[in-house]
Amino acid sequence: MEIKVTQVNTTRTRPKDSDLGFGQVFTDHMFVMDYSENKGWHDPEIVPYADFSISPAAMVFHYGQAIFEGLKAYKTQDKKICLFRPRDNFKRMNRSAKGMCIPKIDIDFVMDALKKLIKVEEKWIPETLGTSLYIRPTIIASDPFLGVRASFTYKFYIILSSVGAYYAEGLNPVKIWVSKDHVRAAKGGVGEFKTAGNYAASLIASEKAKKDGYAQVLWLDAIERKYIEEVGAMNIFFIIDDEIVTPNLTGTILPGITRYSVISLAKKWGMNISERKLSIDEVFLAHENGRLKEVFGSGTAAVISPVGEIRYGDKVISIGDGTPGEIAMKFYTALTDIQYGKAEDSENWIEFIE
Repeated sequence: MEIKVTQVNTTRTRPKDSDLGFGQVFTDHMFVMDYSENKGWHDPEIVPYADFSISPAAMVFHYGQAIFEGLKAYKTQDKKICLFRPRDNFKRMNRSAKGMCIPKIDIDFVMDALKKLIKVEEKWIPETLGTSLYIRPTIIASDPFLGVRASFTYKFYIILSSVGAYYAEGLNPVKIWVSKDHVRAAKGGVGEFKTAGNYAASLIASEKAKKDGYAQVLWLDAIERKYIEEVGAMNIFFIIDDEIVTPNLTGTILPGITRYSVISLAKKWGMNISERKLSIDEVFLAHENGRLKEVFGSGTAAVISPVGEIRYGDKVISIGDGTPGEIAMKFYTALTDIQYGKAEDSENWIEFIE
């Protein structure tokens, strides 16, 4: 398919890198295409960023058929534009599509479309270390129909957002709050897919955590309410003695691209890393016995997020001395050095945009 390009008459000015937050500043253009049963995916276009015209009866509003991804484009020290593991994001999007009864996308075609869009919007890529261009591919059900079934029509779009450094004041450990009364996902559900409803389900616990002064919610399993799953919008790692532990994927946990990257690097470095069930009681006992060394989250937005405090009911534990742990910093430095072209990409995770 040929991608039609319609550019804006007047482009806007990107804010200063120091003024950028997260997910608030959008670029001048976006990519869109539609799906119907008789045409498949069709009419791909790069168009000026603008509101959609869509029916109030569109099925996405009523039955929640919506999936999305999050990845980033970076400017390296020598001004090259690169993407970090983008095809893995689109492979995950297709897994989400299958789970939500949404037609799959052609990864090679969408990669070409994304690269073309980013070239159009190159000036929106900030260049200060820690900043990036956040990429949000999304698919929504567009059938105007009030009935429970999979939609027959869909809209795929990619929007871009210039984002600042996630840690504007440095890589400081965050405080997390264990949810005892709410769960994010159950086995047999859609927890492993990046679908909008998973995030809606997390809001009530997130609001309670924020009122108590905590940045993120640590989720437990839906059945026994004892095994750790993930934290906020990130995967989670615990270092107990010399073992790095992350919960194994059981169909309720989003398989993070950064999670895969941490596991791959740990194995390459000869570290003792395990994907296994880990109870919250084991974590608190390990802390009591002086065996809990570090805790950190992993995700696209933050890359690595050290954890300094965990609250579980009336119990509160502090991890480390208030600074990021040595292992967390090792992963953070290794990943960001690859992303910004400061280190060799020995894993072939980077895809350049010429």
